[in-house]
Amino acid sequence: MEFKWLNESEIKKSGNRIEIIAPPKTDFFCGSIDECEEGMLPESLCNAPYYYTEIEGDFVLTVKVSHDFKDTYDSASVMVMKDLKCWAKCCFELTDFGAHAAVSVVTKGDSDDANGCNIEGNTAWLKVCRVGNNFAFHYSVDGKSFYMMRYFYLPVGPVVKVGLLAQAPTGSGGLRIYEDLSVEMKTVKNIRAGK
Repeated sequence: MEFKWLNESEIKKSGNRIEIIAPPKTDFFCGSIDECEEGMLPESLCNAPYYYTEIEGDFVLTVKVSHDFKDTYDSASVMVMKDLKCWAKCCFELTDFGAHAAVSVVTKGDSDDANGCNIEGNTAWLKVCRVGNNFAFHYSVDGKSFYMMRYFYLPVGPVVKVGLLAQAPTGSGGLRIYEDLSVEMKTVKNIRAGK
């Protein structure tokens, strides 16, 4: 598979390991900034490094991700994209509650934001399944048992961009590690179970 860049960054490949640098103040989020008495509301940005390939039809992508969890919203993520206004990302993120969590964002014009399960440690496995225009995000703590974190519809064509996203929305940036990346061209029988 041929991979391309949207917002190119530093990358290092070695065997089954891909390292991408997330530059400071980089994210994918489409929303309006409103005043908030406490906490942070995400800024509208589409500047995080996205290393992707184009896939036609149904598929399953799986990858092991890790990073240092230094700053709020730091994440090693995977993303599916039609264009800058139609995309979804599955993140292993340091939340604004201080937890390491499986987080998802689905964007159809404006972005939503959903924290999933908290995960111990700095490593998780992420999975994306496509069946038609239906998608599901899954996470795993051992690379064997996967649990659904999000099921959703995206109005995309037969071909979508699929790949690795490295973000650091609030902080100084850092290394995001992706290992054992696998893309299978298949249709899962149960998209909610991911198999």
